Amino acid sequence: MRLSEDQRKTIHHTARELFGDCTVYLFGSRVDDAARGGDIDLLVETPRPVENRAAMAARYTARLQRALGDQHIDVLIVDPNTRHQPIHDRAREQAVVLWH
Repeated sequence: MRLSEDQRKTIHHTARELFGDCTVYLFGSRVDDAARGGDIDLLVETPRPVENRAAMAARYTARLQRALGDQHIDVLIVDPNTRHQPIHDRAREQAVVLWH
């Protein structure tokens, strides 16, 4: 995994502030130690409904960019009201749990 311990802690702390109890997964090229570059692709699963997932994803991304520097960050949020999509399966297939 190509994230430092400090980056993982920041990702977790920020997710807990915004979503409360949640699980954060890293997926995509940053999971591969041999790869280079790439976005920080995150999947946030929360047991409670998120009123506006798109707005919360943007808010989470903005906070992470301020904390981690100008990184390309993509966020998927899955809550009990999320309609299942194939991207969720693809993300989980290669995902590494950052924090639970």
